[in-house]
Amino acid sequence: MRRAIFPGSFDPLTLGHHDIITRGITLFDELIIAVGINADKKYMFSLEQRLEFITNEFRNEPKIKVLTYEGLTVDFCEKMNAGFILRGLRNPADFEFEKAIAHTNRKLSDIETVFLLTSSGKSFISSSIVRDVIRNGGNYSILVPETVKVL
Repeated sequence: MRRAIFPGSFDPLTLGHHDIITRGITLFDELIIAVGINADKKYMFSLEQRLEFITNEFRNEPKIKVLTYEGLTVDFCEKMNAGFILRGLRNPADFEFEKAIAHTNRKLSDIETVFLLTSSGKSFISSSIVRDVIRNGGNYSILVPETVKVL
């Protein structure tokens, strides 16, 4: 079975994440969306909210599981018997950052990193931009899936 982990904080889930996930499930038998827990990081949305956004968005996709993890992604991959890490690339800066992580992960394990380019119409979207739009009262709904709702 080809199982991949798509790790991230998903604070919140964006249309860019959605793009990578929906295209990624065509490549793997199972895709685990792994919501990382980092006690040192300040999140806009609680872990429960982030899990709910993702679970509700992909509730009808049997090839997707949504889990949380702490620590190294490669350790989580090994625990879940996943041979691949799926990552999205929006721009050259993402590539350089992700390339360094992928090389490090290969030194630590046999897990391969698979990169997908985010679709051009979504390549400008990041969770940090979405959070900034929300904080400033902008129309964030054009940047996130329907399941991401803010009061």
